[in-house]
Amino acid sequence: MWFKEDAYSDGEPYYRYILLYCDDCLSIGVDAAKELKKLDHYFQMKPGSIGDPDVYLGTKVKPTVLPSGVVAWGLSSSKYVQEAIANVERYLETNAMGKKLKTKVKSPWPTGYEPELDASRELETKEASFYQHLIGVLHWIVELGRVDIITEVSVLASYLCNPRDGHMDAALHLYGYLRSKHNARLVLDPSYPEIDQNDFKERNWDNFYGDVKEELPPDMPKPLGKEVDLRLYVDSSHANDKVNRRSRSGYFIFLNSALIQWCSKKQATIETAVFGAEFVAMKIGIEVMRGIRYKLRMMGVRLSGPTYVYGDNMSVIHNTQRPESTLKKKSNSICYHAIRESVAMKESLTGHVSSKENPADIATKLIPSGQLREHLVRKLLHDIYDEH
Repeated sequence: MWFKEDAYSDGEPYYRYILLYCDDCLSIGVDAAKELKKLDHYFQMKPGSIGDPDVYLGTKVKPTVLPSGVVAWGLSSSKYVQEAIANVERYLETNAMGKKLKTKVKSPWPTGYEPELDASRELETKEASFYQHLIGVLHWIVELGRVDIITEVSVLASYLCNPRDGHMDAALHLYGYLRSKHNARLVLDPSYPEIDQNDFKERNWDNFYGDVKEELPPDMPKPLGKEVDLRLYVDSSHANDKVNRRSRSGYFIFLNSALIQWCSKKQATIETAVFGAEFVAMKIGIEVMRGIRYKLRMMGVRLSGPTYVYGDNMSVIHNTQRPESTLKKKSNSICYHAIRESVAMKESLTGHVSSKENPADIATKLIPSGQLREHLVRKLLHDIYDEH
């Protein structure tokens, strides 16, 4: 990525950017085409390729008008998903596996299926290779923005080394769901979110952590343009793996109202209480958020202030808002102090959100189809539940 200071017609300064990924080039600025044409003079581009983005890394890119009237860029993986489904159907038909994709699948996960307890037949080498291919494609579909299936894909990826017939059926069930719900868009909404400052309490932490300050890049450029808000929604599912009782962490990070980072991952330690699992999940999210804040500053982006961290465990929120609270268990205490120090240095502030309003629930639990799942997914994606 390269960036350079420029100015709008009214003289207000801003940074214009050029981003290069292999042979894909994006120019961001008032006259983006002009910059690409300059590059074309020295590094010839494909004829007719200079223009508004159309397809980037497998996802359809186009402007979207939101109900608020705001125009934002939207990313749709629908075409990629449909091509992936067609490839799977061709493979199943030509290889006589005795399986086919289901139709009108309403939920991404088979009802009542517990993959960690699956004792069905182990897949043969060729079948296992096909299963691994299925999961690899699903991983990329999630990267393209289909965050509604993030937990399902993460769970199935746990069995890449030794998949069973039941795991294959669950993967094909997920493809059947994508066939029914292929039309979803991740919209990069620049609108400022509504943040209730009453949810976030600032306290004096000097007696506990001293005069700690957020680490800033020593060579960061001066920030230009409008400031941005960062929000982190985090959650965990406690001991949901019935074999080893490990919990799962999940988080979503928003820049203004645009979803920019997501994760669903099994925790590396076994937490004996919900409290500990939630603290581990929040620590993981804050570490990623810290890297994003650093990167944005290196890009010259102005941050409005601390990142607003939402969690649905009231005990964790209380312990990260109140300096006088204590915690002694070492494994939890490390996460506990890492989060509290982040709050003390004004890098983040923690606040409570109900489970029914926490989109990170999607990244930790296999939520069946229904009003709750639809409500949470709508916070992340557009069009997915629209009738076509």
